[in-house]
Amino acid sequence: MANKVYTGRYTVDNAKDMVVFIIGMRVNKRLAVHKWFPVFTAMPGMVKELYTNKEKLGFLSMESYFGLKTTTMIQYWRSLEDLLAYAKNEKHLAAWKQFNQKVNNNEAVGIYHETYQIRKGAYEAIYVNMPHYGLGKALPHIAVTAEKNSASKRLNNE
Repeated sequence: MANKVYTGRYTVDNAKDMVVFIIGMRVNKRLAVHKWFPVFTAMPGMVKELYTNKEKLGFLSMESYFGLKTTTMIQYWRSLEDLLAYAKNEKHLAAWKQFNQKVNNNEAVGIYHETYQIRKGAYEAIYVNMPHYGLGKALPHIAVTAEKNSASKRLNNE
């Protein structure tokens, strides 16, 4: 159950390398719906594909945020190789081609992405009375023990 709250303190197993990919769009001209809405609707098909083929693609999980002008999606990937392979797959390439046709010389909408390759032990998380969320949804969700009761310990710095 996606909304089950895990009472207590939890963290993630940070024993493996991983990739965080942040992608989003910004509406620059709110009233030009006909120009930015097609860009907005390009993502759902790819998200469905990612969740349908998670293991095969190396996709772990994601969170989405919608603001007044900007949408952001934080994706967690098993490896940089998996992310780059997905960028070259047929569905993504078709969506990217279509997107480029729609966004070319289109100041009504902007897009961005950032990629972070993170080494094992170099990331940590804490969740208190939360459902699986963020890294806690993407990676093994474990109870905090005395060995992991501070950020420094979770980062293997103590």
